[in-house]
Amino acid sequence: MASFASRLAEIQATIGRHAEKAARDPAEVRIVAVTKTFPVERIREAIAAGHHRFGENRVQEALPKMAELSGDECEWHLIGHLQTNKARMVEDFSMIQSIDSVRVVDALAARMHRPLDVLIEVNVGEEPQKTGASPAEIEPIVRALQSNPALRLKGLMTIAPLTNNPEAARPFFHSLRLLRDESRQRFGVELPELSMGMTDDYPAAVEEGATLLRLGRALFGPRSL
Repeated sequence: MASFASRLAEIQATIGRHAEKAARDPAEVRIVAVTKTFPVERIREAIAAGHHRFGENRVQEALPKMAELSGDECEWHLIGHLQTNKARMVEDFSMIQSIDSVRVVDALAARMHRPLDVLIEVNVGEEPQKTGASPAEIEPIVRALQSNPALRLKGLMTIAPLTNNPEAARPFFHSLRLLRDESRQRFGVELPELSMGMTDDYPAAVEEGATLLRLGRALFGPRSL
């Protein structure tokens, strides 16, 4: 199996090619290494390779890893759905990428004792089986975040519909970027971050403006089940 360092180098080269194609600076694109199901030993390999930004889907799986790696100055993102009853447990995350309702905003705002960066998760494909707000539903979430200064809205996140053709994800990434641009004007917020693109479709996401890529298998290989 290839090492984390070699996989990371290959991905960074791919990011560079696709950023150049879109006339973008590759430095604008950052990788969130998704550690779902991977043990701490694999995360330590990533840290040894110089990578310190990680994402977890579930609070319960993240917290023990975060505690064990507390001396390594890691940046942790929650990328999975946040239940309101878990809001009290996320204060040590650097970013919550999955805000999808006013209820979640209120639950977090009631428990935060420091500023926390957040993204609104948008279900661009409006798939009924997925979490995330529809594009038409983000206004009250933005307004709720604007009234809670401890929660710093940084941008939008989406998960494109699963497909065997990575290029089929491109329209959804493009739609999220347009929604971000419209929201900047409408709500008077900067929204610098677009979290979109995973292992199977991240090149298209880079070309469409992603600033955060959520990569698991591309970096760590097949998941442990």
